[in-house]
Amino acid sequence: MKADANFVQNGQGDASAKKAAPAATAHDPFAMLDFIDAFTTEVGEALELSTPNPYLTMAAHLIRNHLEGRTVTPSSLVAASGVPYATAVRKLADMTAAGLVEQRPRTRSGKSFSLHASTRLLESWQQLTSRVERLAERHLGARPARDADYYFGGSYMQGQSIKPPSVLPEPLSLPGGVRVLVHGDPTFMVMETLKRQFEQIVGTDISQRAFSIDRLHEEALRNSARRTSHYDIIAIDLPWIGEFASQGLLLPLDEVMDIQRLDPSDFHTAGWRAAHWAGRPYGVPSQTTPELLFYRKDMFAEAGLEPPTTTAAVLEAARRFHDPARGRYGIAWNAARGTALGHTFMMACADFGHPILNLDPISGGFDADWLDRDDLRPQFDAPAAEAAAEYLMQLLDYSPPDILSMSWYERVRPYAAGRVAMAYGYTLLAPYFELDPSSPAHDTTGYLPHAAGPGGSPVAPVGGYVLGIPANLPVERRAAAAEALIAFTSPAAQKLYVQNGSRTAPRYSVGADPEVRRLSPIFEAVDGMSWRDELQFWPRPPVPEVCDLIEICGQELHEMLRGVISPRLALRKTQERAEQAMRHRRF
Repeated sequence: MKADANFVQNGQGDASAKKAAPAATAHDPFAMLDFIDAFTTEVGEALELSTPNPYLTMAAHLIRNHLEGRTVTPSSLVAASGVPYATAVRKLADMTAAGLVEQRPRTRSGKSFSLHASTRLLESWQQLTSRVERLAERHLGARPARDADYYFGGSYMQGQSIKPPSVLPEPLSLPGGVRVLVHGDPTFMVMETLKRQFEQIVGTDISQRAFSIDRLHEEALRNSARRTSHYDIIAIDLPWIGEFASQGLLLPLDEVMDIQRLDPSDFHTAGWRAAHWAGRPYGVPSQTTPELLFYRKDMFAEAGLEPPTTTAAVLEAARRFHDPARGRYGIAWNAARGTALGHTFMMACADFGHPILNLDPISGGFDADWLDRDDLRPQFDAPAAEAAAEYLMQLLDYSPPDILSMSWYERVRPYAAGRVAMAYGYTLLAPYFELDPSSPAHDTTGYLPHAAGPGGSPVAPVGGYVLGIPANLPVERRAAAAEALIAFTSPAAQKLYVQNGSRTAPRYSVGADPEVRRLSPIFEAVDGMSWRDELQFWPRPPVPEVCDLIEICGQELHEMLRGVISPRLALRKTQERAEQAMRHRRF
């Protein structure tokens, strides 16, 4: 999955995103493989009469190559067994008959095939390594740091451990391999580091192009105008669903797959609903990443401040921590002109309980499920919207001096460096400090939904990307593309992303996995917000005109922040331009 080098030069793309993944996970499967190999070697050398265990040796060889994405042939597995050829062949036959080894044809004739660890072997190996670790703790006193509620033989934490992804029964038949268009963020860049492993899983090559958010939108539209799609799968920002679905640029997924295979109830409700248009699914959540308020728990404790749950409390905390003379600032946020600020203002309106369109109120917020209608109108020139604009003006007083050019990554960098006490940021940006032990924010960050303004309630505006299939993809590639889509968004795949540095988990099962929860407090925090119905996608309703509305907001509100026009005038101009944009699109 080769990322396009150009993705670092515009907007949200950033080369440092490639560095977000850690070199090793907290529970490194390679470390356990190395331990088992070393232990069996020591036993063999210490006790000369002992004989190798070919089952264990061949299982470890299959697992290691599965994790490294390397092909295993019958001859290479027999050679790795450590026993005579005839014995190894018999033992391999035993393992195959027991359902521990799967064969995948390498040629059309089927005479040549590769060997893979079966789902049963992967699950059994995971259980073995967990037991070995716990036995070492119990009998040797080697006890790594764990949650206090961990006990021998299991965990009191909710959720079952998800087994590693297994190979597809048949390799995907896609000439040229799976071609994917994505966004250049840490989660999608993790997929690049796992390229070889996923090629083993799907049985074919994978090529990936990554762009910044604005260039991704341009390339996706450019691709839709081609006679045949250059990509089998494309990443779509959640607010774009209405545009791409209403214009027929994406295939409804219920045309190319059995939707129940995705296990829809396992996805966070807001993320799954946001992937629909007119009641039909057009994408599978690959990232469900709400924008949250990051805050320094240590600084708040030292100052005797409670975590801020209202906009007034955010402003007060920002004032307390703002000390420009010492290079310290209260808060960082998206204030760069255009797309970045446009998103910020829509979310700020939501903080004050105000949708940017005349959506119908429902329990938990507003109804953004059915937006294929002609009676929707913008409502920027409103008292609640003006209160949101005034809130941004007040935040300026406690922000870094370069705030008006800060966008996606720029707002998190000073937070990770310890120069700001709070920052609005998507969970996908948390690796910048969670995976950097030298960051002052490492292990000291708390996660909150957006603080509520008057008339509002806490809300965590859902962002992220879904993976969809272009409507102009040739018919003969669609079935295989759907299989790849299922494989890339499975619980096992998403857990693997997390273990390699991602901080997004679109599925409840992944967020509840004990191993995942031990990696970051962010997953428990987001799960709690989801259960409290704070995860919402109505703040950026995915109408076809949403990109125009975001850009308009980002331009007019930037003039306001620069002091060129007043908040009221900025909103009046935004309203006029938004009405014109929606009329132009619809009529």
